[in-house]
Amino acid sequence: MKLLENPKLEAMSHKLQIDKPDCRFEGRLESYSCKMVTKDKRLFKLMSNEMGLSPNDLQALSPPVNMFSSSPTSRFGSKSFDMEPVLCDAISLKTLFYLISTLNESFHPDYDFSQAKSDEFSKESSLASVVNSVDCRLLTVLGDDYNELSKELWATIDEEICLRECSYYSYNPDLTSDPYEDSLWFFNYFFYNKKLKRILFFTCMAKSMFGAGQGDSGVDMYGGDEEDYQFSVDP
Repeated sequence: MKLLENPKLEAMSHKLQIDKPDCRFEGRLESYSCKMVTKDKRLFKLMSNEMGLSPNDLQALSPPVNMFSSSPTSRFGSKSFDMEPVLCDAISLKTLFYLISTLNESFHPDYDFSQAKSDEFSKESSLASVVNSVDCRLLTVLGDDYNELSKELWATIDEEICLRECSYYSYNPDLTSDPYEDSLWFFNYFFYNKKLKRILFFTCMAKSMFGAGQGDSGVDMYGGDEEDYQFSVDP
């Protein structure tokens, strides 16, 4: 995995470093090439041998934190909000390796995610669900200032990764795991464009100014009710 330099992502990451009276908000956007270098090939071979799996063997994922999605009827105009359960998905060993390697590169040298398991990751049901989750949380943090920033944020991400072509994953360890042990809340999203062989990693966390954080519940950590607050992403 190789970090791809992108001044627009760096500038947006800078805008997501925010101090509030009671917490420090840290957001970061990074783009990585999935082309394996020698180190990656060696680590992937070791991982495959330890697990006794081939690159295309599947590993079970956990359901998304928001385990329900709106039905097509309610999504497009109806005020009713029928809920349908989202089933667990699976991921190839090779793709799982890409996600773990992205975490390792992003948090190097302070943290090592090599022992992360597939059930700490989820495949998100749609781009809209990811956008709604991120926007709800950032609106809560930034207030009205986010209304203007949101357009720039998603345009910058789309320019780098082509959102409509991606698969969407999240990483959801518990709040006692490094580097999240002092977090009030956090989220981690991966936008994986297989065609471009590229992953864009979007990580955010809020840390208390008064010491170790008291983590939110899983649902609240990702923002409000999808029925009450939705954003659209232009093609």
